[in-house]
Amino acid sequence: AATLVVRDADRDVTDQIDGRRLLAADSEALETDGDTELSRDLSELRLVKDAFEIAEMRAAVAATKLGFDDVILDLPNVVAHTRGERIVEGTFNRRARAEGNTVGYDTIAASGPHACILHWTRNDGAVVPGDLILIDAGIELDSYYTADITRTLPVNGTFSEVQRRVYEAVREAADAAFAIVRPGIRFREIHAEAMKVIAAKTAQWGLLPVSAEISLEPEHQYHRRYMVHGTSHHLGLDVHDCAVARRELYLEGVLEPGMVFTIEPGLYFQPDDLSVPEEYRGIGVRIEDNILVTESGAENLSVGIPRTADDVEAWLAR
Repeated sequence: AATLVVRDADRDVTDQIDGRRLLAADSEALETDGDTELSRDLSELRLVKDAFEIAEMRAAVAATKLGFDDVILDLPNVVAHTRGERIVEGTFNRRARAEGNTVGYDTIAASGPHACILHWTRNDGAVVPGDLILIDAGIELDSYYTADITRTLPVNGTFSEVQRRVYEAVREAADAAFAIVRPGIRFREIHAEAMKVIAAKTAQWGLLPVSAEISLEPEHQYHRRYMVHGTSHHLGLDVHDCAVARRELYLEGVLEPGMVFTIEPGLYFQPDDLSVPEEYRGIGVRIEDNILVTESGAENLSVGIPRTADDVEAWLAR
């Protein structure tokens, strides 16, 4: 079946997706005043992590790196199985049980076009050489602090030209967002910075009906057809930590040292989307890192998990 391209409808759907994701941050959505105040206060207390919490999150990221290493070592078995995505999930989850309490959330092992489904957790598909596999996974420690990492890997060890093009665009968006993180900026600026790159790249590839500058205007947002989620969320005891903090302290909040959150831009080209050239269809890429705000800037806690296309290929070749 072909995708019907209805620009206004796409933008409306995007707004609904983002609105639903942030619904928990609206205190009016809670049932009672007591629940509202308690949940809000607890969320806001968790916005800034102390030294113990930061150490736990470093450990969760380190354990998660081992889980990704395990998956890469197991790729021959993954490819050989008709439901290789399940093997990826099982391999990672085994490490989670060995190193911590469990996984921090349902592992996403999305191969080929499944990567274009944002929360693909059925994990029942084959993992085919020549495709990409998007793995979104994190280990929760016994203290309940969790990592939340995404890497997108070429199953056969090497990106094709178009896969690399998309992958590096996403990485550049992530790097641009990370580059501005420091105390004093607003949380929402991180997403805006990533979207500048996403708009520029999709315009450069001829996928937008307008320039990147026009697409970035609030009334247009054509690039959001291919990047339909937010770029960041707070992280800690919950994978979406601090979810009921007031909007003015979360989305509109000012960054402080000790805050920990994700940066996770992506590009997703549906397999039946006739608005893009065929070579892009079915490619889904996300890169997600865990970021700590420091006194002078920011630290990528997951920088040790390969990120660039070249480093990912070298990782797979070990």
